[in-house]
Amino acid sequence: MSISVSPAVSDEVATYIANRIGFIELERPKALNALSTGMIRAIHAALDQWRENPDVLAVVIRSRHPRAFCAGGDIRFLYESAQRGENEARDTFFTEEYRLNHLIFTYPKPYIALMNGVVMGGGMGISQGAHRTGGLRVVTQSTKMAMPETRIGLFPDVGASWFLARTPGAIGRYLAVTGETIGAADALYAGLADVYIDDAALPALVDTLRSELFERGADVVACVEREALAYQVEPKPDAAPLANARALIDRHFALPDLARILASLEQERDRNGDAAGWAEQTIGVLRERSPLSMAVSLQVVTRAEGSMAEVLRGDLDLTRSSFLMGDSIEGIRARIIDKDNAPRWRFARIEDVSAVDVDRMFESPWAAGEHPLRDLRG
Repeated sequence: MSISVSPAVSDEVATYIANRIGFIELERPKALNALSTGMIRAIHAALDQWRENPDVLAVVIRSRHPRAFCAGGDIRFLYESAQRGENEARDTFFTEEYRLNHLIFTYPKPYIALMNGVVMGGGMGISQGAHRTGGLRVVTQSTKMAMPETRIGLFPDVGASWFLARTPGAIGRYLAVTGETIGAADALYAGLADVYIDDAALPALVDTLRSELFERGADVVACVEREALAYQVEPKPDAAPLANARALIDRHFALPDLARILASLEQERDRNGDAAGWAEQTIGVLRERSPLSMAVSLQVVTRAEGSMAEVLRGDLDLTRSSFLMGDSIEGIRARIIDKDNAPRWRFARIEDVSAVDVDRMFESPWAAGEHPLRDLRG
């Protein structure tokens, strides 16, 4: 087996070619592999190098650490940049992250993401696009998947809304607003994962990928699918928590705005039927999230019916407004920095957020011809 190491190696991510597969290994375990600008650049550089390289048939991205595949972006860095008024540093981070998300989504070779442990925020951005490349999103029994941004006054970015908008029924709207964490069976049911394998089998899978003879990218994918056949997720996807709650999720979260969703949930709770407990719990989640962020997140999924390029351009617009006019700085302060869990949101109640307030968040600070992501297509 030949191994060649890419020059784009940092101490936080390793990229190399082994057995005609490009491997990307995330190596920032203390931060649960949260993406730094350096990591984003190293991954992008490797993918650019491998794109036309005939010696690379497919790409595998993974973490060698059991706790996390990738817990998102470097939130602390974004907060500190905002505190120093360094808007350009924040814009650069998100622009480069979204360019990477788009590169993965449109990659011409199979891209396979081994998604063990925490897969949240930016971790979704570097994994979900695998589905569009002829590759695979592989989950394990330790997978904890979420877009939990409303908890910190943000919204599901990194193009995740494109995938959330294409989940069954109102599941995408529910996940975007609540930031609920789901497991492997849920992810398979929602169409946010393709195959399941046990955590304990991952090292052997990687060994097989490094030794088996492959002639095409599709052979690499077939190898992973074959290895996964030996394992069954429990519960089965049709019996997953999301599947069990599907009728309730559709009944309430298909409603057009947050105030009506909340009112509907309160009626469900007050009827005191079988679903009263679920409704009460969901109301509790909504009451602690940022009202503005939840309203924006609902719209993000509603508007994500175009191309991924359009979604990512909108995401970049929203990061600017979320930090300058929204709840992001306060949410990060309360949840991550001071950890007092007492955010003072711009709007105290869900009922106080108007459609005008939401629409204002979507206004782009850039003219169309000057948008940093104007060249993205597809």
